[in-house]
Order: sequence, then structure tokens, then C-alpha cells
Amino acid sequence: MPSQESLHSAHIREIEQVGRGRPTQRDAHVVRSWLRCLDQYRLDPAHACEAYIVPDGRLREHRQQSEALINIARSGLDHLFRQVAGQNYVLLLADRQGVTVEFLGDALQRDKLRKAGLYLGSEWSEPRAGTCAVGACLETGEALTIHQTDHFDNTHTPLSCTAAPIYNADGELAAVLDISLLSSPSLKTSQNLALHLVNSTTRRIELANLMARTRNEWVLRFARSPEFLDVDPEAAISLDGSGRILGMTHSGAKLLARAAGLDWRRPASLIGQSVTRFFDVQLDDLPQYTRGHAPQDRLIVARDGNALFAHAIEPNRHPRGATVAVRGAPASALRGLDGGDARMAALQARAAKLARQGLPILLQGETGVGKEYLARAIHDDSRRPGRFVAVNCAAIPESLIESELFGYLPGAYTGAAPKGRKGLIEESDGGTLFLDEIGDMPLALQSRLLRVLAESEVTPIGANAPRALRLTLVSASHRDLGALVREGRFREDLYYRINAATLTVPPLRERQDLDWLIARMLARHQDESGAPVLSPAAMSALKAHAWPGNIRELANVVAVAAALCERGVIEPQDLPEALAPAGVAASPGEATLRATLAGCNGNVSEAARRLGVDRSTVHRQIRRLGMKGYKGRG
Repeated sequence: MPSQESLHSAHIREIEQVGRGRPTQRDAHVVRSWLRCLDQYRLDPAHACEAYIVPDGRLREHRQQSEALINIARSGLDHLFRQVAGQNYVLLLADRQGVTVEFLGDALQRDKLRKAGLYLGSEWSEPRAGTCAVGACLETGEALTIHQTDHFDNTHTPLSCTAAPIYNADGELAAVLDISLLSSPSLKTSQNLALHLVNSTTRRIELANLMARTRNEWVLRFARSPEFLDVDPEAAISLDGSGRILGMTHSGAKLLARAAGLDWRRPASLIGQSVTRFFDVQLDDLPQYTRGHAPQDRLIVARDGNALFAHAIEPNRHPRGATVAVRGAPASALRGLDGGDARMAALQARAAKLARQGLPILLQGETGVGKEYLARAIHDDSRRPGRFVAVNCAAIPESLIESELFGYLPGAYTGAAPKGRKGLIEESDGGTLFLDEIGDMPLALQSRLLRVLAESEVTPIGANAPRALRLTLVSASHRDLGALVREGRFREDLYYRINAATLTVPPLRERQDLDWLIARMLARHQDESGAPVLSPAAMSALKAHAWPGNIRELANVVAVAAALCERGVIEPQDLPEALAPAGVAASPGEATLRATLAGCNGNVSEAARRLGVDRSTVHRQIRRLGMKGYKGRG
């Protein structure tokens, strides 16, 4: 078997021969990259160039410049990482300069990944690293795989890297998504699935970016098959009010360029052009491509004869009623927690500073104020590669909480699963463990948790040796933990271990941004005709309520009212009885209504008088409940 030194020598000779014009079996994009390294960057294949990690200050600058893209891409990255879980893949999101601004990988391999450059802050531009997937993708603008000895530098030849470009809505290359392995099978075709997955993920990220940017314009989505049109489109473009191209995904740019015989690499030749130059369609024709029509009937023909199925999404320029506008997508998870409330703004600013320090945080506040939502936002802002694992200590039976938290080995106790089970604490390794209602944790388990936090290790039930782990703890309770300590119901040493910092979330009744919160809740129930709106009387009722259930209660109230309202307008009678203003009765239920109508011989006017509501309310409830035999009576 050839030695590592001889393999390196053969690799260097092959690159030198390519530089002299000799033929090779390498892919064309690899050859072109090698030539750039030799001719443009004057790199020496015999000179090892180990992975380079930019200083912390520069990394912060790169991340700040990419902050909007990172937030839009994060969901796609998490989904892809779950798809390849257990296969030792690492995900890198690199900016236009080739610097890794987001990273997902196995926390147990952190040192190996950092040494290999598969880590946050690594720079993979071609001038710096030679031929590599990120650098070659930045140069070509195309998805590709650089597998093992495709790499220019011998230091990187164990790696297999697959990358795809992410284009912004203007058609400019903005970032690269890379999926890599420290070691892999020798055949390059083993990475074909990785290439498919990374392409699919970048397509969805671009679509999310386009939709976030063009909320008030027409958007056209395209697919070759009607079955995938509404769920996983292949390309998309946005149009302004006069029917001109405003933005596009990368596949959308290629579609437009092919239709008009233009070059997708020159996006300026596409932006601003009329949609009629690319498709046999006028702006006034777009409503026939909306979701109200069957997907198979939404066929559109490009000027080059290419037939596709289209889904048109109408602009949301004229929302019904005078609701408060919901702010655009926040620049970070924590920045989306308030709509102008001073206390919440101060809290999220403090949380943002703490999120990346890895300190244990205690969240205090009444039930329903959104402590878990805040904990998730802290995790998202921390940029930890591991999972966010939430445990409600009050919801798990005391007999099960130990096995749920710490896990157990096969046969650890009677009734244990045959294969054992990993505990929730271990599941959060590399990420954030959120212990909700920690004040309800039994004292015996408090002692075990204290050891986990002190030693950074966990011992499953039935195990002889502990397992190392690295996690950040966020705890929450609506109870006064200090008082529980004084009463002897909570360990004092654990109390000080979990609250390096305490954040108190204000109750809803004390917040100044209720209008904004209501608008956000209403937006969740938007359909093709828009989000429901509140009548002035209904809004007054919501503002007058004390909200003992806080945000959770508000979400439930809005959900029920949105389901009950007609024509998209929420009236006081659509609200729960406890919220209806004096003199306004809630809509009667079916039993009550049937009994009252029966007692009135079906007379709607008399039934309304007895129920204390308007006749229109009774008629509406009859229609809503599908009751027969009463239409128009009274």
C-alpha cells in the first residue's frame, strides 16, 4: 500500500502536469480551479497551507454583514442537518468572501473540525485555501463537489466537500452552503446525494429570501409538475405593479434568461424587464394562476416554448381594516420579541449580550408570558450547533423524570426499553437544555442535576461511567425560587448554579405593545383573503381585559375569535364571554340555541330577545352551526 508521502508526491506531480497542459481524468471544474491556483494565485502545491480561522473581531464583522441571510437560512440549515443526522456531515454557510458565518457539526468532533477548517470563522476562498468546494463555487457560481484529491492542497485531501451557491433576489451570488465530511468513501459518486440535498436547501433558502423581500408584490412560482407547484416550487420571480421583474431566485434567473436568450450571469439584463418578454402572459392574467385554480390548469408558456405550471401569489397591499402593521422579519431571534415595549426591549438587549456567553440563565415570570419562546430565542442567538431541548419539570411524573432526564442503559430496571434510552440532558449536548418550571423538580433530582452542571458530565441509569457533555442551561419558573430556598424546598447551591443571570419577563397587562402582539396573533390566521381584523369594539374589549393567562391566553382568544368571525371581521360576540363588553352577550352555543328556538316555536326575534343578543347574531349562529328549518324566520 502506498505511503502517505508517496500519495502526496503523486498528487503534487498531477497538479504540475495539469499546469503544463497534460490531460487528466479530473472534472473540468477541478482542472480550471487548479489552473487558477497556479496561474492567478501563484500557489505552490508542494507548500502545505493549513486551514485558516479568521480572528474573532473579523468574524463578528462578517457575521454582522450576513445577519439577515443567516436568520433566513437557519431553518433550512437545521432541516438539512436533521436529514443527514448520524452520517458525520458538517454544514458551513460561507459569505461572499468565503468566510464561514454559520456552522453545524458534531460537538464531540469540535477539535478535529476546527483543525480541518470545518468550523465557524474558517476562510475557504480559493486564493487562501486553493481548490475547495466553497472557493470553486464562489468562482463558478455553480453547485459542485470537490472530493478528496480534487483539493489543491495536500492538507485538505482527506475531506469531501459539496457546495451550492445562494443568490440574492437581485441575482447576485451572496453566499455558499457547504456540506463536508472529514473522511468518506473513495468514490466521488458517493456524494451525489449530498449534492442533491444542498441544491434543494439553497433553493428553499432563496425562495424564503425572495418572499421576505417582496411581501407587497406579485410573486410567480414555477414547477414542472403540478403536484409540487404549491409545496416545493423549483423557481420563483417577483413583479412590481407594472409587471416588471423585481427579483428572482437563481433557478428563476436561469428560467428567464433561457426564455429570452439572455445570460443569467448578467442579472442586470433581467431585472426591470417586462414579464411579457419572458412569458406569454399579461399582468392582468395573473389572477388565473392563483391557488383558487386547480394546479393542473395553471400552465404557463415561456417565450422559448418551455411549458411550466405556475402559482401566482397576490400582493398584500390593502389589508382589511385598520389593524396595526406587523413589523418585518427581525434581524435576530431576540429582536422579534417586542413591538415597542420599553421593558421588553431592555430585556432582549440584555439577553442578546448573555446568549453567546454560555452562562446559565434563569427566566422568571408568570405562567404564559412566553418564557419558553424567550429561551428558544436565546438559543438561536447563541449560534450553538446542538439542539434546543425543552423539559417541563412539572409535566413529567416524578416516577419517570429521572429516566427522562438522565436516560438509561438496556435492562437498567424492570420495564426499561430493550435498547435503553438517551436522556434529554444528553440530547442537549452541544446545545441548550431548557428546564421549564424547575421549581417543581424533586429535591433528589436537584442533587443529580447539580452534579451534571458542576462536572459537565452525565451518568445514565445503570451506567458505571459518566459521559462528558457540553451544554448551556436556561431554566424558568413562575415561582419565587428564592422563597423556595428559604423554605427548604429548593437547593441553595443549585439556585446559585442556575442563575448567573436572571431575566424577568413582564406580564402582558403591563406591556405597552398589546396592539402589536394582537396583530402578530391575527397574522397567524391569514388565508387567501388576508388576516382577520378586529372591530373597534372588539379591540376595546381586548385592551380592557386583565389577561391573567398572559400571551398564551391571548393566542387562544384570537384563535377562537378568528374561527368564529364572519367575513374576516371579529366582533365582540366572537370573543369569550369573560372578554365581551357589558351589554354584549357572546354567541350562544348550539344546545342553548336549539332549546331557546324550540321554546319560541322557531321565532328568531323572540329567541334573540330571550338570549339578550341581536337577531343578526342568532341568524349568523344558525348559519354557522348548519341548523336547518330556521332560515329567515322572525
